[in-house]
Amino acid sequence: MPLYLALKETWRNRSRFMLFSLVIALITTLVLFVAALAGGLATANRQFIEKLDADLLVYQESSNLSAASSRLGVSRVKQVRRVEGVAEAGPIGLSSASVTLSAGQEPVDVALVGVEPGEPGTPQLLAGNGLRNRRGNDVIIDDQLADKAGVGLGDNLTITTTQGADEETFDLRVVGLIEERQYFFQPTIFVPLGTWDEIRAQAQASTNSEAIANIFAVQLTDPSAKEAMAQRIAATVEDVEVADKPASILAIPGYTAQQSTLNTVQGFTLFIGVLVVGGFFQIQTLQKVPQIGMLKAIGTSNGIVAITTLLQIVAVTVVGVLIGSVGTLLLSLGLPAGIPVLFSGPAIALAVAIMLLIGPLGGLVSIRLASRIEPLTAIGLGK
Repeated sequence: MPLYLALKETWRNRSRFMLFSLVIALITTLVLFVAALAGGLATANRQFIEKLDADLLVYQESSNLSAASSRLGVSRVKQVRRVEGVAEAGPIGLSSASVTLSAGQEPVDVALVGVEPGEPGTPQLLAGNGLRNRRGNDVIIDDQLADKAGVGLGDNLTITTTQGADEETFDLRVVGLIEERQYFFQPTIFVPLGTWDEIRAQAQASTNSEAIANIFAVQLTDPSAKEAMAQRIAATVEDVEVADKPASILAIPGYTAQQSTLNTVQGFTLFIGVLVVGGFFQIQTLQKVPQIGMLKAIGTSNGIVAITTLLQIVAVTVVGVLIGSVGTLLLSLGLPAGIPVLFSGPAIALAVAIMLLIGPLGGLVSIRLASRIEPLTAIGLGK
């Protein structure tokens, strides 16, 4: 009975209910895009650190866990390796550069990463060979850069960095490919640390006899003892601070504020959705007070009236969410490659589930209103 009443009224007023389903579809599209944008920005910020083969990261003291601000002499990695419980440690240098493409194409900004071949920080390969020595001209690039630059294994890559007041170019040979690994929204290229120290962007030519890294990637013999080992390394090695990867990600400049802002926008969008759904169905209920009163006068229970109203809300919400989800999928196919959106399965499933819940949640007022209608009063209003 409730299902028949709900579908019958919905079909008779299909234009009105479809219009409202389209409103829900627009809200769904907005929620899904905000969720995808939050996921894309978060991934672009944390991807490099998240994919490091390390249990702990060592930074210069007072750098506030900022890799860009941290400076560590490469020789100090030996002190870290000597700490009991450390399996291996490797220095990582971070800088910026641009890749020169064929004539007529804009250069691509990249993150230039220096690593010790075979030590923690060296990425896992998808294809090709790894870095072989500390001062070679070999380079490993991520597949995002390979697509942008149109280069593959065995090709030469020309990069440009600022050396003092001049721009210098260097030719490197692509020997390996890795999966996408962005650092501050830029694709990455990995070179041997000695080569990195020579070609990295710097205010003036380096006169130091020792190379300078930004962070050390540390692997532990017992990865479950991260907290204790972080304290032990900080106490043993002078002027350093140590953190695990989750803490390092949270310390990325702007990461927490960015995610909080996007989550707040998504929360307000859902709240507006609840108000819109609630307002629409409350108006609907007020418009059909005489009909509900007549149903009650002939013996229809409050439970049937409430279930009928709930089924209408669920049906309209499901149709709206379905249209919005399909529309979002179609729109995402036409987005430019540079927009940092990531439609991950779990995040999208959560957003859709929440959208399906806001319909019944927003309609609670109208359900209560329908249940409290007095038959005699309603019939009187209908005369």
